[in-house]
Amino acid sequence: MSITCTDGSTFEGSYRLVTTLLDARRYPADRLVCLYHERWEHESAYYALRHTILHGRVLRSHDPAGVEQEVWAVLALYQVLRRTMVQAAESQPGTDPDRCGFTVALQTARDLLVCAEGVFEQGTGEIGRRVLSALSPARRGRVSTRKVKSPISRYAERKLDGRPDASKTVTSTVITLLPPPAPEPALPTTTVPQYVGPGQSSNRMTRVLAILQAEPERLWRSREIAELLGDATLVATYRQLARWTEKGMIKRVRTGRYAAVTRETAPLRDLRKR
Repeated sequence: MSITCTDGSTFEGSYRLVTTLLDARRYPADRLVCLYHERWEHESAYYALRHTILHGRVLRSHDPAGVEQEVWAVLALYQVLRRTMVQAAESQPGTDPDRCGFTVALQTARDLLVCAEGVFEQGTGEIGRRVLSALSPARRGRVSTRKVKSPISRYAERKLDGRPDASKTVTSTVITLLPPPAPEPALPTTTVPQYVGPGQSSNRMTRVLAILQAEPERLWRSREIAELLGDATLVATYRQLARWTEKGMIKRVRTGRYAAVTRETAPLRDLRKR
């Protein structure tokens, strides 16, 4: 994916979307990619339930049955208002339901209930008319890096992924669909019996060291090493690499990545005696 912002800045990123919608004709990949950008819509539902409807108030009931009744009442109200907003948007073809304001719909419903007017009006009624008269502007594409808001979080403040610190408007988005990678070769389900002995373990260590030293700048994955050896499971390879790392024979650069140990020439000791 390549994104261009209003100030001319660009950045690229690669993403892998995991989905159970495997029918490419019914669910084209490009449509799923566009839909993925609306994944945070459920956060709006949580905000509407907690702040817009309840104003941050806690439920009043002190027993499980009463709490359940209140929760269902709030959810029913939320669902009715959302359905009314969608119906109002569908009455004007081409109108995105995201432009309908939930606060407008809720306040209109309260006014109608207090005044006892138009509560049973057919169609979207007064709620739909007020929502359509106060549509929000079309949502603009924006991009910014993800930041940690909590001051006591143990994670980094921001993610160094190339995205801008401040929110910027996106002018164009180019999505390139890549073919799925070739399936990785299957690893053995059980360890070869000859591997158990100490001699075989030493032989594996020699082979692994030779592999890593052949390309000292490369960061090898555990699976890649296991595939080259081909005589033990991935779990057994993990254990072997962990032991050899503790002994200082190889080094772990980061999680799941290993490299050869570079042997630097030790400085000559001063052998002069007093």
